[in-house]
Amino acid sequence: MDNVQELKVLLKEKGYKLTPQRRAVLNMIMDNPGKHLTTEEIYDLVKVQCPDIGLATVYRTLQILNEMDLILKINLDDGCSRYEYNIHQDDHEHHHLICTDCGRIVEVNEDLLDSIERQIEKDYDFSITDHKVKFFGLCSKCR
Repeated sequence: MDNVQELKVLLKEKGYKLTPQRRAVLNMIMDNPGKHLTTEEIYDLVKVQCPDIGLATVYRTLQILNEMDLILKINLDDGCSRYEYNIHQDDHEHHHLICTDCGRIVEVNEDLLDSIERQIEKDYDFSITDHKVKFFGLCSKCR
């Protein structure tokens, strides 16, 4: 989403306005690629630029941006929802490596399941629209 005008149009189509708070939340996610920020982390970062913003506003903004597919809501089985910018809106969500010791998260950018998906679709007459894969283990620093 390079164009603020595009964002305004998308929000208007959904019945929303581009408020400074919404713009700040999206900018913070875009400015932190690969960080997988929680709602509270986003709130703490945005509060520096928008001191009057409330946590409830951040929650609502994340919900709106997620519904619009501008961001991805990620569940890494740690009890927190995390968010990242949805760079490839038409592609599958990428895979994640999650260290069970230190909590480090590494993105796997390759889509490892293309051939498996094609086989499943063929064998089961099933149209796959998305998949989510999480690998749990120990990172190189924790081994």
